Amino acid sequence: MRPMSSSGRPLTGFMRPRTSAARPGTGSTKPATALSMALKGARPATSASRPVTTSGRFVRLGTASLAAAAAGGPFIVPERLDLRKYAARPNLARVLCDYIIYVDHNMRKALELAAYATNEVGFTDWWWKERLGKAYYQLGMLREAEKQLTSAAKNQDMLVLTHQLAKIALRLDQPLSALQLYTEAAGRHPNDVGLLLGQARVHEALGHRQEALELYQKVLSLDASNAEAIACLAADYFYSDQPELALRYYRRLLQMGVVNAEAWTNLGLCCFYAGQYDLCLTCFERGLAMADDTSLPDIWYNIGQVAIGIGDLSWAHQCFRLAVTLNPAHPEALNNLGVLEIRKGKVQQAAGYFRSGAKAADHVFELHYNLALLAHKQGDLQEAVSQVDQALVINPEHTDSLDLKKQLRAQLMAL
Repeated sequence: MRPMSSSGRPLTGFMRPRTSAARPGTGSTKPATALSMALKGARPATSASRPVTTSGRFVRLGTASLAAAAAGGPFIVPERLDLRKYAARPNLARVLCDYIIYVDHNMRKALELAAYATNEVGFTDWWWKERLGKAYYQLGMLREAEKQLTSAAKNQDMLVLTHQLAKIALRLDQPLSALQLYTEAAGRHPNDVGLLLGQARVHEALGHRQEALELYQKVLSLDASNAEAIACLAADYFYSDQPELALRYYRRLLQMGVVNAEAWTNLGLCCFYAGQYDLCLTCFERGLAMADDTSLPDIWYNIGQVAIGIGDLSWAHQCFRLAVTLNPAHPEALNNLGVLEIRKGKVQQAAGYFRSGAKAADHVFELHYNLALLAHKQGDLQEAVSQVDQALVINPEHTDSLDLKKQLRAQLMAL
């Protein structure tokens, strides 16, 4: 028989650390004795008197590593890391780099880590070059970003590299270069929806309406639920005086779950111009219910346009006033308020609205044209010429501005 301990356990050849009489409340040790043993020592009831266990050590190590995050600080502090050491561990370095870019937003440290890691892999890994290009782009160093992304594209043909290079070209005001990048990539990756959408956006920005329309239609033939293509086609049909077709596309967006204030507002405009007056105001009411402070001025402006269309100028004036109250720099609403004030014979108030709108935005040529008309009626030919010139700078093909300029030139020649 094995020899037994005083507590009744068989003796073994291994000694367990303080597992018999030293552990309070176990075995045959009496509670009073256990309590007195726990209170012995210079610091009773602390780690000096607690029994030592292996699992307790592991728990303490884990909590110590998360002390900064638990105290409300950042989970990782890149400034305290030796990035050169982490760059030598590829898998960990990639996760750390993405954390620094997407969570910490510290592009300088991400650039440093990517540079070390690129050097470690011998400048052959496209992933690290792409991260270098991303960091350079966020830091505003567009040419350096373009150089890194071009080098990455030589190592590996990836669509993400094409999109980022095209983005840089657009930032550099080189839309034709971006279009060439998309076209070349589309030749290697036919029927890719992202590349077709990129080409369509560039064509639309360049004013190539027909090319953009064909590309959006091709996108829908490949992906019938692409919200961007549906919305762009709907807007194109609306401004091409085909509100019935635009109405079908906007209804499709609602069926897909794209339910927001803008969709309901556009649907209301399409209903109005398509002659479905019973649905028009209901759509605007739903748009107002879902709108936030940024979209409310535009919705009230569009309701004012509907009010002008039905001949209720008093209601239109209230809608435009609401739009200007929510956004004092709303140029279209200010312009329409000025026109309504002219109809009431309040020329000075109208001129104030026009000047406020022209100061708030420089892309609305109607404001300058209306100021030119007011100045012409008041006999201020010099001011009229100045304003009509500004209107033609914004829209050189505006027929009324061209006619007014000819009239003003004839009057000045007659003086």
